[in-house]
Amino acid sequence: MTNTVTFTKKERVLTALLSGEHLTAGEMSSRFGVKNARAMTSSLRMAGYPVYLNTGSKDVRGRVKASRYRLGTAPRSVIAAGYKALAAG
Repeated sequence: MTNTVTFTKKERVLTALLSGEHLTAGEMSSRFGVKNARAMTSSLRMAGYPVYLNTGSKDVRGRVKASRYRLGTAPRSVIAAGYKALAAG
């Protein structure tokens, strides 16, 4: 009998981000089956993960590079605001 562990799409995206990968919406769709990358990242943010979107820039030939999601570090002001909100409510 084999033990099979299945991970949700959210867990697989989070694992990739935690390992340092920067993912485009297309990569999330093709690799993990995520239909709406914006909703997925919003869900991760609501779970407390600081997911950032680095917008694509133009290269030397004028082509626009894809925007990429990455995991970062939340600024102290954001963390302080969260603790203030918890204390108030």
